[in-house]
Amino acid sequence: MQEQEVIKILKEDLKFSDVSVAKLKLFSESLIKANQKHNFISKNTELDLWERHILDSAQLVKFIDFKSGSLADLGSGAGFPGIVLAIFNEKKSFKVNLYEKSPVKRGFLQQIVNKLDLYANVLSNVYENEIKSEIIVCRAFKKLDQVIQVSREIIKTPHKLIVLKGQNAQEELNKAFKNNKYPYKLEKSITNDKSEIIIINFN
Repeated sequence: MQEQEVIKILKEDLKFSDVSVAKLKLFSESLIKANQKHNFISKNTELDLWERHILDSAQLVKFIDFKSGSLADLGSGAGFPGIVLAIFNEKKSFKVNLYEKSPVKRGFLQQIVNKLDLYANVLSNVYENEIKSEIIVCRAFKKLDQVIQVSREIIKTPHKLIVLKGQNAQEELNKAFKNNKYPYKLEKSITNDKSEIIIINFN
């Protein structure tokens, strides 16, 4: 899927504004440039950046209420999905918190937050912070059972956990829910027929 095709979906289906799309372009340019030195994402996926990384992250806006409160992205890496969601968010009443243990990646994330004037905070390792967000998202952070463990131990308030997963989503759910079961639903990814989005509510 080419950049223009993705932008059409972002605008028409996911309701990204022209301002947000312009910021996504600046973000993608900065990432490609930084990737030459730091290898934040696989070089093989640079040509697929808009579909593989940006659209994959952007689809989560369908499951998030941006009116007020905050969102925590665990293991933000190069900014997926956190930076993309922060770009979509245009409300001062909603804050996106990006948790990343790598100082180099944190530096890049902070640079993007400043450059694009985003309502976001860049924070260190999830284990070093108290998390009180109502929405928790992650992509390529840890295996699902470990994500749930972090969710239960570190996040003390009721929250919705949204995890982007590949074709083994159900298998990981079965393993994660061996001892404790929580209400969840699976949503199909719009970027890959075999990938799914896991949504779990913790009260």
